[in-house]
Amino acid sequence: MRIAALAVLLTATAPALAWADSIDGAWCHDSGKRMVITGPSIVTPAGTSTKGDYGRHDFTYVVPAGDPGAGTTIRMYLMGEMHVQVMEGSDKPVMWDRCGPSISALPHSFAGPRRLI
Repeated sequence: MRIAALAVLLTATAPALAWADSIDGAWCHDSGKRMVITGPSIVTPAGTSTKGDYGRHDFTYVVPAGDPGAGTTIRMYLMGEMHVQVMEGSDKPVMWDRCGPSISALPHSFAGPRRLI
């Protein structure tokens, strides 16, 4: 009976668990580059805001004018919750890691403890 109940519970929650991750968020590369995806919007590693083709587990955009590599198509594929594979044009894919928000994006409550003098 317990096994049957567990099987029903796992079956009911499996679809939700499979979709718990998404490509939205901040991504960092070992080189110091950073990008942020929010739905169809992206802030590129050069700091430019632009739009792309958003899928929950993938994202594609064309590097905007003024950014290094302008006109290059960038394709990204989520490889688990903490890694994204990034392909620039026909270059070899590289892995980026999920990172936290930039310090300037943190609310003031994250500025650290306040000292009472």
